[in-house]
Amino acid sequence: MHRTWAWLLASALAAGGAHAQVTEIYKCLDAKGRPSYTNDRRETSGKKCEVVTTQVNVAPGQKSARRPADFPRESAAEANRARERQRGVLEHELASEQAALNKAREALAAQESVRSGDERNYARVEERLQPYKDTVETHEKNIEALKRELNNLYR
Repeated sequence: MHRTWAWLLASALAAGGAHAQVTEIYKCLDAKGRPSYTNDRRETSGKKCEVVTTQVNVAPGQKSARRPADFPRESAAEANRARERQRGVLEHELASEQAALNKAREALAAQESVRSGDERNYARVEERLQPYKDTVETHEKNIEALKRELNNLYR
């Protein structure tokens, strides 16, 4: 068990200059057999104690505000080209979603006009139409999300 905590501590410290503190909680029995708990190892001397739990508290290290000199930077022109490519992709997706929505609405309308003899109960009709309604709703939500994404692109 101590190897596991040591491994976690070492990996946490290696992950970016973090500071870690290991806390062990001891359960000690006095002469009358009453338990007491402590996290101070000095209080355990001369008593019958065992480790109940071990905690590793990791605090993140300080982040450096400076970037390396060779850190790649994106120019304003590159950022604009990337934004235009993203806008083109979103507009293409929006057009395909709108086409899919139109097809789904046509399929729903076609199914609403069909009435078979075994569907005398309106609940059965609703049950048959529900997948078509779900498809229409999904495409409508996708279109709303794509429009939001397009609006947020230039903010």
